[in-house]
Amino acid sequence: MHRFSVSQLSLACLLALQRIPGIGPATFNKLIQQVNQPADIFGEPRLLKGIDPKIVSLLQTPDWEQVERDLEWLSEDNRHVIDQQHQLYPELLQQIPDPPALLFIQGDIKLLSKWQLAIVGSRNPTASGRDTAFEFARYLAQGDIVITSGLATGIDAAAHKGALAASGKTIAVIGTGLDRVYPASHRELAHYIAEGGAIVSEFPLGTSPKAENFPRRNRIISGLSLGTLVVEAAVKSGSLITARMAMEQGREVFAIPGSIHNPLSRGCHQLIREGAKLVETANDIIEELGAIAGVVPQAVEKPTSLEQTSVQAEYDNDYQLLFAFLGYDPIHIDILIDKSGLTADAVSSMLLLLELQGQVASLPGGRYVRNGT
Repeated sequence: MHRFSVSQLSLACLLALQRIPGIGPATFNKLIQQVNQPADIFGEPRLLKGIDPKIVSLLQTPDWEQVERDLEWLSEDNRHVIDQQHQLYPELLQQIPDPPALLFIQGDIKLLSKWQLAIVGSRNPTASGRDTAFEFARYLAQGDIVITSGLATGIDAAAHKGALAASGKTIAVIGTGLDRVYPASHRELAHYIAEGGAIVSEFPLGTSPKAENFPRRNRIISGLSLGTLVVEAAVKSGSLITARMAMEQGREVFAIPGSIHNPLSRGCHQLIREGAKLVETANDIIEELGAIAGVVPQAVEKPTSLEQTSVQAEYDNDYQLLFAFLGYDPIHIDILIDKSGLTADAVSSMLLLLELQGQVASLPGGRYVRNGT
């Protein structure tokens, strides 16, 4: 046995065990159940029962030098690794069929046990899809819901940024080791997430972004969350894999419908046909999550109103101007832009904000109408 302090030994053995090729969560747990303490696995591996002989052979030569480097990385502030017996291992994740044997966390570990909504979607969304993910995440994060996603480009990044814009909390579940950021362009975003939220992985340090890692990551995204919201997704996409994993895990799936002419709406429409809940406003999600958890969240009692935010205050006169032309009969966005004299970007942003509040409904063909409620 390599030299480790008494306090390090158990963790060192868990880290070494996870690094053995061919050992996934099931085999990991099978080995742990056969011994009194993790160190016993490496003491007499040939006595272990029901284990592949190749794995038994590898257990005789673990990479202790790499484990030392792992422990050195974990010694820094706000870096953690927990197993399924740890008191902070998230209960919802424990309930899925194949929970990770170990979780590496950088940031606030307690966030993993708070209410979470996963927001996922296309890596190449439309501008509207990106804005929708951002605004939904921002609105929900104001209601103390943690936004969980996968740090990918597109919808994932928009969801993380929306939560951060609200000074809310967000968790990024990644398909690499925590010492790597993929894509590299999200290094700064990952830094901000780790500062106020958390980055999570089941993969040991040094793991590169292999294609097979991401479906495994997706089950953690859905497994941590009470529900999963799909914003834009093609019929064959990783987002639909995440949504179906959520269904298999007994979690709620929400989908935002879109234009029948948009290929990225087809995945959401398919999910709705399969039983996902059609979402029109952020409050639809808040009310549903409250019902699932058996409590009434604060945001439902008195919805966090975006019109009370500084953003609304800044554009208060503009909103009044927009409402002067926005009635209960459908009107095209181009006409609103022309009549109000506001810029196209301003009108689009304001309409999205009003739609999230449930004050405005979007109709096919770029038309909008004021809600009667």
